[in-house]
Amino acid sequence: MIIRKATIVDAEDIAKVHVDSWRTAYKGILPEEFLNRLSYEQRTMLWERNTLEQNVYVAENAEGSIVGFSVGEKERTEMYDGYEGELNAIYILKAYQRQGIGKLLIQPVVEELLEKGITSMIVKVIEENPSRVFYEALGARIVDCLEIKIAGAFMHEIVYGWNDLELLQKVAEREYEK
Repeated sequence: MIIRKATIVDAEDIAKVHVDSWRTAYKGILPEEFLNRLSYEQRTMLWERNTLEQNVYVAENAEGSIVGFSVGEKERTEMYDGYEGELNAIYILKAYQRQGIGKLLIQPVVEELLEKGITSMIVKVIEENPSRVFYEALGARIVDCLEIKIAGAFMHEIVYGWNDLELLQKVAEREYEK
């Protein structure tokens, strides 16, 4: 598995991972008609912009196909004292989950934040998302719980936090080696 920084030419493949991941992760959680309306074309435009404006990382399999991505930056809301960074997104195609790719994708985000002097980070996860145990396994602690509305459905969003990114980096490396 190759982890690398994404470029604008990756936008279409990232969009496919984004849409397909939402359709599998949120099936039975979000309204089916909402998930069916997700568009590769709209997400491609979003990721064209994001790859130019943010640090996006992709996981590429041996055949050169993008199977996952991650994005992190400075925490956007300034609502969480002591948490300066944010893991905005990490998505992996279902067929590639539980293979250590998430740990590989978190590492460049953490490295980038540490290089900027940011030593802590949050991530927001819909409570019903079964993948939230991934963050718990990496030592994240619940910082907050928000009520949000997506596609007309009210749900809870858990805000997890790590207050020591150097420790997270070591835990992710150790967990991957298992």
